[in-house]
Amino acid sequence: MEASLEGQKFIGAILTGAILAIGSGVLAGIIYSPHKPEHNAYQVDVSVLAAGGGESAAQSLVPIAQRLAAADAGKGAATAKVCLSCHTFDEGAPNKIGPNLYDTVGEEIGKGKASYPFSPALSGHGGKWDYENLDRFLTSPKEFAPGTKMSFAGLSKPDQRANVIAFLRSLSADPVPLPTKDAPDNTSASGSEKSGTTISAPAP
Repeated sequence: MEASLEGQKFIGAILTGAILAIGSGVLAGIIYSPHKPEHNAYQVDVSVLAAGGGESAAQSLVPIAQRLAAADAGKGAATAKVCLSCHTFDEGAPNKIGPNLYDTVGEEIGKGKASYPFSPALSGHGGKWDYENLDRFLTSPKEFAPGTKMSFAGLSKPDQRANVIAFLRSLSADPVPLPTKDAPDNTSASGSEKSGTTISAPAP
């Protein structure tokens, strides 16, 4: 009889422990329930690289020639500071992870800097860094040249891209003329033909 009573006490202790364990788990889940994030990764908005208001969808359709006419090379220089970890801008400065960007406007894509080993995505692209191509590249390097080594996601704001292109244009002793209504893109000009309005900008 005593053995049976001891057995019942033992079983009762086990059941009590199990109930307490389950109850503790449920209570802990209620108190410390995890919050599942909306996205699985941190979302980076490259549009915050420079100050400025948002643009409408209509503005993204404005031709680069029109945007360059109102571009601010000084603001472009400020935005381009984020590129200093990979690029240099001064004439004769060495390459870094990316090529030196002095006198880039009008150069052959992927071939303008003989001392820099461009990826096949750029060296085999063809064409020149005219204003249209620069605008497309700065929008999304990976879409412009799939396989490019450049990891930068791009600039989503059209006016911001125009400012950066205006700054790049200023990095030359003889800047390529700005596009006009009669000559939408003058980046094929060279030598004395590269005369035009110079946009001055502060050093990045």
